[in-house]
Amino acid sequence: MKKILIGGNWIDTNNYIDVINPYTGKAIDAVSKASSDHLKEAIESAVRGSKIMKGLSRHRRYEILSKTAELMMKRKDEIAMTMALESGKPLAYSKGEVSRAHETIVLSAEEAKRLGGEVIPFDAAPTSSDKYCFYIRVPVGIVLSITPFNFPLNLVCHKIGPAIAAGNSVIHKPASKTPLTSLLLGEILLEAGLPKDALNIVICSAEDAENYLVKSPLIRKISFTGSKVIGERIASNAGLKKLSMELGSNSGVIIDENTDVDKAVSAVKVGAFGYSGQVCIHCQRAYIHESIYEEFKKKIVSAANNLVIGDPTEMTTDIGPMIDEKELLRVKSWIDEAKSQGAKVLCGGERDGFVFKPTVIENVTEEMKVVKDETFGPTLSLIPFRDFKEAVSKLNNSIYGLQAGVFTENVRNAYYAIDNLDVGGVMINDVPTFRIDMMPYGGLKSSGYGREGPKYAVEEMTEIKCVRFHI
Repeated sequence: MKKILIGGNWIDTNNYIDVINPYTGKAIDAVSKASSDHLKEAIESAVRGSKIMKGLSRHRRYEILSKTAELMMKRKDEIAMTMALESGKPLAYSKGEVSRAHETIVLSAEEAKRLGGEVIPFDAAPTSSDKYCFYIRVPVGIVLSITPFNFPLNLVCHKIGPAIAAGNSVIHKPASKTPLTSLLLGEILLEAGLPKDALNIVICSAEDAENYLVKSPLIRKISFTGSKVIGERIASNAGLKKLSMELGSNSGVIIDENTDVDKAVSAVKVGAFGYSGQVCIHCQRAYIHESIYEEFKKKIVSAANNLVIGDPTEMTTDIGPMIDEKELLRVKSWIDEAKSQGAKVLCGGERDGFVFKPTVIENVTEEMKVVKDETFGPTLSLIPFRDFKEAVSKLNNSIYGLQAGVFTENVRNAYYAIDNLDVGGVMINDVPTFRIDMMPYGGLKSSGYGREGPKYAVEEMTEIKCVRFHI
């Protein structure tokens, strides 16, 4: 039975939420659920914590985060297994996420040292030659971090790490389906020396989070990763706060003529089916030049059929379960609907227990849900094209714009894609699923706004204070 963290104390609320292993459908633990009173206590703690954190030197913040990274690696196997059990993420992917999260915390520690300001050359103005000006960056105060189930460690580190580096306190609300990893991280941060009021971790209903956290005027910054629908609700209720929103996508890849097909297939296999497609930058649409379409189709279907389906706690497993039955049935209904509208399922399209088999489909149209909406499942739609500019136009035909991939040996086409794709990131000769944790990550259109990556998140979690001297 796990407890929530408020003011450095682990609190049993006597009201619990079961944590379900999505592969077995059975409870593996339970966590205390916060009431409205607990959320108010968390805010009070965070107010105290913000004052303490503001007074911590940059070097002390660096030390705390560096120690956190060290302790994470000492417990890496425990953390990875916890993720595999609560999220259904295959163990090999979970171990990879621990390594990435370690890097995210290390990068955050380094940014704590770099956080500075800039001199403004006031003598550039004709009336200010005897004045001096500079600005410094100061913490916003309290950061509210809200994360989804699919990356229960690294996405959390992308919010908590930069918030601490910038000198803020944090209230963190993890997904109710995957809270255990966040609570482990909380233990580690306290052991690393983080002041007790600087981090509060609460598990609560979306309604309570909205009413008591999102709407609170004491919280100055919200960093949210999740669905477009919830993001819009947060934005409409937050009031005058700084917001960062990463709201998903239906990312596409263009595979141009003369591309190394085997290289493209190898990358698309992971981009489309890794963690059962439950990734914001999941490679959902593939636009393939007609000259290599049949070759690519044959090879990607073979690759999908050879993926190992099984228990996510086994290192040999490639494909584990969807997060729950509801999501599995939703993805299946979208595939069945596409079939009824003329699409052809080349492989998959059905369940194996709590696993949805890797699915490749063709003969799709832009009106089908599997093309225009975010499937968040192991699906890949194949769409042939003749003209590269046409492929770019079709990829852009979406309300989303997070990332896109382009495989091409044609430099002109590469630069055309860079200039014309309406997305936050263009991955040349890779899938849209590529991400390095130091890069500025975020999207356009309904994929949200703001950027993650410790350097950029730190900037969004600070305010500029301008100082002017008249001597």
